[in-house]
Amino acid sequence: MQQTLDAVPILFVRNPVARTEPPAPEQKGRFHAMAKPIGSTCNIDCTYCYYLHKEQLLDQHRGRRMAPSMLERYIRQYIEAQNGEAVIFSWQGGEPTMLGLDFFRDIVALQEKYKPAGRRIENDLQTNGTLLTDEWCEFLEQHGFLVGVSIDGPRELHDTYRVDRKGRPTFDDVMRGVGLLRKHGVKFNTLTVVNRRNAKRPVDVYRFLRDEVGSTYMQFIPCVEPKDFHTVAPRHWPVDVMPVLDSSGAHPGTAESVVTDWSVDPDDWGYFLSRTFDEWHGKDAGTVLVNLFETAVAQAMGLPAQLCITSEFCGKALAIEHDGTVYSCDHYVYPEYALGNVNTEHIGTMAFSKRQQQFGYAKRDSLPRYCRECKYLSLCWGECPKNRLLRTPEGEPGLNYLCAGIKKFHDHAGPRIRQVAAMLRKSNDRSGPGRQSL
Repeated sequence: MQQTLDAVPILFVRNPVARTEPPAPEQKGRFHAMAKPIGSTCNIDCTYCYYLHKEQLLDQHRGRRMAPSMLERYIRQYIEAQNGEAVIFSWQGGEPTMLGLDFFRDIVALQEKYKPAGRRIENDLQTNGTLLTDEWCEFLEQHGFLVGVSIDGPRELHDTYRVDRKGRPTFDDVMRGVGLLRKHGVKFNTLTVVNRRNAKRPVDVYRFLRDEVGSTYMQFIPCVEPKDFHTVAPRHWPVDVMPVLDSSGAHPGTAESVVTDWSVDPDDWGYFLSRTFDEWHGKDAGTVLVNLFETAVAQAMGLPAQLCITSEFCGKALAIEHDGTVYSCDHYVYPEYALGNVNTEHIGTMAFSKRQQQFGYAKRDSLPRYCRECKYLSLCWGECPKNRLLRTPEGEPGLNYLCAGIKKFHDHAGPRIRQVAAMLRKSNDRSGPGRQSL
């Protein structure tokens, strides 16, 4: 498989003792880090979870958490490295609420300690919602946290794969958490993993999120997991096992499939997006935000992509584990993509290192000709490189597993996306220069 990324792992001592603080880089910039202060530890056991196996891969024993000194070092470095008006912290896991409220009270105190004058700090928290309480929600509302709730649709769809560690359903616990968020006025959105089952019921999923959960911002994430994802890092797949587009191996549920049985079928992904778009466009455009539709409209307007997966380049979204190890991306937490540790190197230095720049440029530079000649290239850019599991009809490696579904969606929705984009351009022109938001 063509790569521009140097695949040789960086070796370093895990959890080294720092004698001095790594100096802040002279050049600051805008980048994002997904912090995993509890690692892969979680109170539930989703069948499709791409992170639970890090417990074995990275030797993370349950119960580990980011040490107070590490937390302070990360917060200080992250603020030092940013040059935007807002510094946005993201907290994820595993399940971050297992850390307890005192841990997050410490976060807020440390952010206030290191916040420069004239800047603001924002926080978002991704949770399965099952451990939320009145006290949690009072804290989240008081400090303006944006909460992302993971929920996969109505009860029978959500409970297919999102079960606890005893195999019991979690739907009722999640909905109880949603009720508490709404009771206390906490800002929240929803994250839905579109898998092999719920992809076949797009309108039911969308209406449930809109009408019963009350979500006004929906993130839809396609479940694409290679069968060997537990041990083989992205972009390290043997070319000879990559199936050709639309062959039996390029779909889930076959003996020769390259993905797990619960991964979404590419054709169903296109169907899910198309039917959901119809519902959204017909009733909710402008009131309900859907991540993939918002970025499609923005890109059709000639604006930058709002999501890394549809951008020409990636690499500005890092992940930091509980031990201070920084990785190129949340979906690339494998030894091959470790950039270093904040004990010995500043996170701002790692974010703009040559190695990380190569990682980001590889998204575009490794595209096969089939993609480069596609009429939807500027809207897709090969989607996320972690999903490039196929070979093109000509046999070139590096084609995205979801390619057929992405094309189906743009064939279906493209004319209306361009119509919305044209209307917004006219509206922006009447509003004068400087207005860029949708």
